[in-house]
Amino acid sequence: MASRFTIPLFLLSACIPGLHAQPAENNDSTHLFDIHAAVTANAGTGNFAPYYNMSEHYGKIQQTNGIQGFIEINRPFLGSYFHNSYKAPAKRFDYGFGAEAMAEYTSSTDYLKYNAPTGEFEKISRHPGRISLRQLWAGVKWRSLHLTAGMREHTPLCTPTLGSGDLVYSRNARPIPQVRIGFADFQDIPFTNGWVQIFGDISYGRFADSDYLESHYNYYNSFITTGVYMQYSRIYFNIAQGRRFSGTIGMQHATQFGGTWHQYRQGEEWSVIHNPVHFKDFINAFFPWSGGSSQVQGETDYFNGNHLGSWDLRLNYAIDDAKTLSVYLQSPWEDGSGIGKLNGFDGVWGICYLSGTQPAVSQIVVEYVDLTNQSGPSHWAPGDYDDSDIPGQATGADDYYNNYMYDGWANYGMAIGSPFVKSPVYNTDGYLRFTDNRVRGFHIAAEGYISKALQWQAMFSFRTSWGTPMLPAIEKRRDTSMMAGISWAIPKVKRLTLSGQLAFDTGELYGDNFGGMLTLRYSLPVFRKK
Repeated sequence: MASRFTIPLFLLSACIPGLHAQPAENNDSTHLFDIHAAVTANAGTGNFAPYYNMSEHYGKIQQTNGIQGFIEINRPFLGSYFHNSYKAPAKRFDYGFGAEAMAEYTSSTDYLKYNAPTGEFEKISRHPGRISLRQLWAGVKWRSLHLTAGMREHTPLCTPTLGSGDLVYSRNARPIPQVRIGFADFQDIPFTNGWVQIFGDISYGRFADSDYLESHYNYYNSFITTGVYMQYSRIYFNIAQGRRFSGTIGMQHATQFGGTWHQYRQGEEWSVIHNPVHFKDFINAFFPWSGGSSQVQGETDYFNGNHLGSWDLRLNYAIDDAKTLSVYLQSPWEDGSGIGKLNGFDGVWGICYLSGTQPAVSQIVVEYVDLTNQSGPSHWAPGDYDDSDIPGQATGADDYYNNYMYDGWANYGMAIGSPFVKSPVYNTDGYLRFTDNRVRGFHIAAEGYISKALQWQAMFSFRTSWGTPMLPAIEKRRDTSMMAGISWAIPKVKRLTLSGQLAFDTGELYGDNFGGMLTLRYSLPVFRKK
């Protein structure tokens, strides 16, 4: 099974003069790029793969049964904060690129769709595309700045790898095509003597999932919005890095704007609104100015587009040269009330222990997730209805990830933010929005080493949902999910890893799902002799 990948990859380096696959032990070689190949097979019971097999994998695993093949080529910026596998010194000018393709054959899930001629609902079987391009990007770096374009997997900054997922931009959904510019790593702020560093970037892109939305929508109620643009930006400050006590504080901001809004009522399309995108809309997506004209709301006090974000804080204590204990908070916001922290205890409250070595337990994460306050139960703005004479306003019912015009902060049905909030892909009734964002629960995860070649990982979560502020659940919906996995770095074949995991869900939220997953992965660094 391994030979299908190892033989062609070694032929690549053998057929190109000057290339070789073994990492150099000295300065006689230059690292060019990495090639990764993998085969994953999963099987189980239920409508979907279990929560922990499905989430935080960039949307690659969804169906109950399937086999997937991946091939990726990647060259990160040398010396950058996020991608520095070989700890090479940063260059004044550098470039990077990456591409990843995926082929899969999976089971299907039935979604309801309204048949207008018959006036009845019918079940339509849906599965992910058999072949898909998951990543395709290129970029350049000059000194401390970088510019990248394309689809590239995102790296959250403040949350640990074993966490439940970043509230704004996690590893849960597939990448969105976008152009990003910003710092390649944290930069010292002048006159702070290295005590304060800054990092930030901004990107603009366009969702490419319109075909997915059209094929999964029920065309009976609610709405569908296609051709949507997005903006994402973040800024962080590191304080006293490398010292016994250190911290990171920052903010994230994301926007959906533009697109075509189709509204349906009992199977009839009763409204179509086009929102053409002009240059000023890109500015307003970053600076959410209040007020202005809109085909939807006229001259009212509103913010154009779907805005959301988070306040992020992380405090670290270095126990010794290797061990670190961190506490962190991600506080979500959808409007000014959330920015002003009028949403109570809403957020991800976590603690993380890192050993920095390879002991029996190398990392432990414990999180309490609460998204139930949402700035209060009611939302009212004077301009919501033209004939209203009510002067006051209430800025509650934040309805995290949802918006009156946009299907939600999701891509190809998977939440772009935290997967702890049930993604729309689970809505087999063809409803495209989030149905369970008023949720509270716990997430616990740990990993460690049985031996130098054997690594283990375990995760557990429990949550209760009260629906959404606009559509509260009649009864509470609960879920318990667990996962146990092991990874073996095969000693006789360098860079070949075999991993497997078992997971299950039980409860009303995700249903009863059980499944196992096996992955064989091979990595090949390619160098060139100088």
